[in-house]
Amino acid sequence: MAYVKLCNFIEVYRIRQNGQEEVSNRYQNYAPGQTIPYNATPGYQYLSFIYQGAAKNRTGDNLEAALVLAVNELSQDAARSAVMQRKHIRVHSVVIESGYNPTTRTLTTEEWLAATMTYDYETLEVVLSSGIDAVGANAPTRVLTKSLVGRLPTTASINAG
Repeated sequence: MAYVKLCNFIEVYRIRQNGQEEVSNRYQNYAPGQTIPYNATPGYQYLSFIYQGAAKNRTGDNLEAALVLAVNELSQDAARSAVMQRKHIRVHSVVIESGYNPTTRTLTTEEWLAATMTYDYETLEVVLSSGIDAVGANAPTRVLTKSLVGRLPTTASINAG
């Protein structure tokens, strides 16, 4: 029987006014007690978490994922900070071959926003939401006007050509 070892690398960051990313934290869930590199970026500290990948939410209008952590002071502070400051989360899911060489096969790289968190005495869950939320209207809004697009049909039938 062959085992497939997976590792998740997460980057917690915000976007500055000038459009540059400011990474505040980097975590991995592969090597307990160690800080390891990924894609020539050093400093991914160990944090015990489970990444539950993308799924549609109950109403079907948005994608969500989750980070599930143990409840302790470190995880609570990191989760609360990410949610309160609406930080961005980038998740790299990587297959680990023999030994540690994560650059061999990156399965996915996903971009999220830290939306909410819930916890009980055992687990803490950070819900990650897609950047464009149909209900929350987080997408940049633009109104189609006559000056932008010309005369608009009143029948909602648009034909090209």
